[in-house]
Amino acid sequence: MGKGYAEGPAADEAERRRDELAAERTERPHASRRAVEGCTPDEPERHFLGWEGEVDPDELFASGAAWGLRLVRRPV
Repeated sequence: MGKGYAEGPAADEAERRRDELAAERTERPHASRRAVEGCTPDEPERHFLGWEGEVDPDELFASGAAWGLRLVRRPV
């Protein structure tokens, strides 16, 4: 006869979740970078302008070359 606390659907689910968490820890985290998105006169819809550090959002805005700027995380 079973002990009750280590059997049944709850125990099966707990074991499945424990295995799932162990697998997640062994996977490599997804690499991402911050991207600059904004609107330009040639393309008024918001689009990718470049990677942070390679383009300066403040300079783009101050020069009027782009507006509606935002920084977003994108996978590399």
